[in-house]
Amino acid sequence: MAGRRLLILGGTGEAAALARSLAEAGDWDVTTSLAGRTRAPAALPGVVRVGGFGGVDGLAAYLRAGRIERVIDATHPFAATMSANAAAACAKAGVPLLRIERPAWTPAPGDRWIDVADAEAAADWLAGALPAGAAVLLTLGRQEVAPFRRCPALRFVLRSIEAPAPEDVPPDCQLLSERGPFTLDGERALIARHGIRAVVAKNAGGDATAAKLAAAREAAIPVLMIRRPAPLATPAVPDVAGALDWLSRPR
Repeated sequence: MAGRRLLILGGTGEAAALARSLAEAGDWDVTTSLAGRTRAPAALPGVVRVGGFGGVDGLAAYLRAGRIERVIDATHPFAATMSANAAAACAKAGVPLLRIERPAWTPAPGDRWIDVADAEAAADWLAGALPAGAAVLLTLGRQEVAPFRRCPALRFVLRSIEAPAPEDVPPDCQLLSERGPFTLDGERALIARHGIRAVVAKNAGGDATAAKLAAAREAAIPVLMIRRPAPLATPAVPDVAGALDWLSRPR
């Protein structure tokens, strides 16, 4: 089976762990594709390509030209466009596709979650619910910060791997350039240090960034949880072990 070609659509911890596992086994020639949103991604084994494919047709052409035998979509749970393109392109090229869909977070006793559809809805809730000067922790990445500019009376602490575009940053916003995983003690300290009164998060699931939810529960502060996009019909497994099992089976 050596030399079989696999494309991993990456950008998550699961994608990196899968690439490392396959590199150790040596059974697949692995290419990991990254969207390029992070300028300094973590090092990965195998071939790494950065940038888009040019939509469904471009990805289908890439699969054919590269003689890709299987594709694993290990993108972020909110990368809905890429996942939809992958499903359409794999169907077009006749390449089997599997998605690693990590389980969503669910509220625990004591949580004060507010379910919201998107960043705009979160900003609207904050503007109407919090007093002037209240501090909010934003943990939804650098690309969805602009809606919070409509809350000029609030203070924001934005945690992301890289800084957002300057024009997207709210008037009163402190930037924390940090990469998970994060510890519960660290999250407790962050909430106390900045006087955080609410947290905004995407329901990404997983362990790497879950400590903020426990810290918010302890502090009895609300978490505005942005719900995931509707799931696709793509076959899915919850973790890397499931993906390795799928790859071990005959096509």
